[in-house]
Amino acid sequence: MRSLRLQLAVFWALLLAVFLLLGVVMLGLYRLSPAMQMKAGRVRVEQACEQMAQRYAQSAPPGAGLRVDLARVLLQLVLTEAPYVEGGVWTAPGSMVAYAYPTYEGAGAKTDVPPAERPLLEQLASQAVDTGRVQAQQVRGSRELLIVAACPLGAGQAAAWTMTRTQLGAVAAEGSLRAGIAALVAAIVCSGLWLGLLLYRGQARVRRLENALAAAPDDAMPVLPRTGLKELDRIVASYNGFAARFEEARETARAARAQRSRDMRLAALGRMSSAVAHEIRNPIAAMRLKAENALAGDGAAQARALNSIVGQIDRLDAVVQSLLALVQPLDLKPRPVELPAWLDERLAGAEAAAAARQVRLVLAPGAPACAVFDPLHMARAIDNLLDNAIRHAPSPGGTVTLAARGDAAQALLALSVSDDGDGVPEAVRARLFEPFGTGRADGTGLGLALSREVAIAHGGELRHEATRPGARFILEMPWQTC
Repeated sequence: MRSLRLQLAVFWALLLAVFLLLGVVMLGLYRLSPAMQMKAGRVRVEQACEQMAQRYAQSAPPGAGLRVDLARVLLQLVLTEAPYVEGGVWTAPGSMVAYAYPTYEGAGAKTDVPPAERPLLEQLASQAVDTGRVQAQQVRGSRELLIVAACPLGAGQAAAWTMTRTQLGAVAAEGSLRAGIAALVAAIVCSGLWLGLLLYRGQARVRRLENALAAAPDDAMPVLPRTGLKELDRIVASYNGFAARFEEARETARAARAQRSRDMRLAALGRMSSAVAHEIRNPIAAMRLKAENALAGDGAAQARALNSIVGQIDRLDAVVQSLLALVQPLDLKPRPVELPAWLDERLAGAEAAAAARQVRLVLAPGAPACAVFDPLHMARAIDNLLDNAIRHAPSPGGTVTLAARGDAAQALLALSVSDDGDGVPEAVRARLFEPFGTGRADGTGLGLALSREVAIAHGGELRHEATRPGARFILEMPWQTC
């Protein structure tokens, strides 16, 4: 049994069983107690006396005098069936004509009436003759209790008497026995009540801790309240200390992740500085050449040159806008998003470009119903991946697939965009997510870099997976269900 609650419950049940067993023992002891023995002794004495009178009345002829020989025989027979009871027959004016004690356990047979008790026996027998009813009396001595009964025989002035003794030491011990058993019962009852109270209070304390843990947010470790129980509070203090260290470690990890993102951004900016210079210098050189040719040409040549210069300016503006989006920190505003509808919006935004290249767009089934992220920044990332996949899919007849999968065991959400084109060249894969790391002559590589920044800002990652044919880009991030 590993449950402390179950162990305490079993102990309480055993305590209750002991209490019930003690009750059975008490009942047995009560039946064997001196009080019961006194009561049983008086019953034996009175029954023996009445049985003696009844048998004599049945055996002797009516109206006749006392038949001593019959009385002696009946007395012996009756007392043989009454353990520890002695008896005799008395006649007026004070003569003991019969005596018997067949169950006497002494060395020999006892045949004499006890002289110390004889006056009491004669007095009680005389009262029985005078009243015509059974007379009983108890006499307490220093060491024993004497129980005597007398009943008229219906034959002149004659009465039968019976007598037994009970030790007073046993009577005195009865009070101590009762007091001891009562104290033991009280201790068991109090122990059971105390244990039940401890069990109830312990369960209440544990339930408060369970409620505090259940009410805590999913991304936080709560500070548990003290319970007032020393042993349990040590566990609570250890947990609270661990929670504090965990929060510090998580904050350190967040700071390290943010620093890593900044370091990666600065490193990428350093690596792309030369590429930026080259990317800007080429349009400037082309515009300079067009401008010089326009100055030397006619009006038609000047118009063509100006159109070319405007195109180069648009290219420079796109580069600058992409660079600004890449270097500026992302201000995420996560919120619950209905994922299927949001994915449909992404495909709807890419339909025009896909139609121009005659590429088919497919949304894979099985997307989770809801997820928590920044829908605006995540839309820019997925739109860049879709645009990149449409450009590399075969034209006409290519297919671009958008999919979303949730892993509940690892709490991860994966958004993937795949195409069936030629795939990413081996030479480009090492610098695939760096700015200007592109294999297209007209590309800048800023789209994949921006998409990766969005994934990192969400606590995830963007990775490439080669397929046959084509390529797949998978954006993984922590999945928070709605």
